[in-house]
Amino acid sequence: MPRHVDTVSDDQLEKSCGQRRKQVDALQLGPRKRPSVTDPLVHYGRHFGRTVHALCNFQALLTNGILRMGELADTPEENFTAEERREHRIFQELLKSVAGLEERLMQGGDDEVDIVAELLTKGASGARGDDTKSLKGSVLDWITPKGQNLVPPLARNVKIDRGFHHERTGALLCPAGIDWSNPETKTKLRSGEIIVTGDQWPLFLYADYRYDPEDPWNGLFQSALLVCAYKHVFTSPSSVDREPKATRSGNARIHGMTRVTLPSVAYIATQVRFALTSSPVFSRTDTVTDSERFHNSILDVFEDPDEKQEVDNLVVWWNRQVFPSYSTAQRPLAKNSALARIREKRAQMKELVSVPDGGSGSA
Repeated sequence: MPRHVDTVSDDQLEKSCGQRRKQVDALQLGPRKRPSVTDPLVHYGRHFGRTVHALCNFQALLTNGILRMGELADTPEENFTAEERREHRIFQELLKSVAGLEERLMQGGDDEVDIVAELLTKGASGARGDDTKSLKGSVLDWITPKGQNLVPPLARNVKIDRGFHHERTGALLCPAGIDWSNPETKTKLRSGEIIVTGDQWPLFLYADYRYDPEDPWNGLFQSALLVCAYKHVFTSPSSVDREPKATRSGNARIHGMTRVTLPSVAYIATQVRFALTSSPVFSRTDTVTDSERFHNSILDVFEDPDEKQEVDNLVVWWNRQVFPSYSTAQRPLAKNSALARIREKRAQMKELVSVPDGGSGSA
């Protein structure tokens, strides 16, 4: 019995090829309602969430920012609250970081604002979810004393036994100034009789997990646990266990990041705190973990002018931990170096030029 073979006419073939060409036409912009994960704004949203503000409502940020640039442009700065001023600084940083975004927002209308907000939100929430997932297991490696095991053991993918239910995670999450070794205190923390709010900072933020009430800045945000988590997220998971030689292809390298940002420290602290808790799902509005208040309380201290000296020292410390090529402005130039001589000659020339102007004035 002869085998039947389907035949296709030249017209059908041309029509079929034309349809295929139309589907993959490289010069067609394509639909905008379903943003691709490769969109540059998604890419930037990932970095923004990690390094500028972790729990940002992009729709509100963009809408309020546009109002400040338009209808409220002439409103005096002092008329806005501290929170509104912080919000606008974040908005301006966003505009500076994404080429063409200001023009796109100002000319595009409400639909364009919605699309941009959706793309940025997708990036930020995606990165936060990735980090939450990867830190959940890794944090157990970092809190387990070398050569020992956690007793009882903790599962890498299930968090129900973490938090104040476990001796190790409970000690790390215990607020500074509260004695975890006190059995009564421990029982009350576990039962929820003592409620820990987000602005009660835990011991794991401190170097060697030691808090000095007479010097509360001593070792604050300098724990080995925080550094491990920061390197895990920003340089690469493999950089945690060895001296960094380069940032390789980690998130810092991908985004051209060569300095630690203070919001990124707050972000990592928030992620580590959540990883240690028994809460299964990260939510900014979760009143049990109170993550949003915790995160924002750290930013408040980082932005407090009265804490500037301690915060500046902290930034230097962090940069030295994470970026091996980091150097500070305080480091003096070698006296006989070419750069020192260039600056010296430039200063002399400026001085010579300024002398006639200074002496020619009349009373």
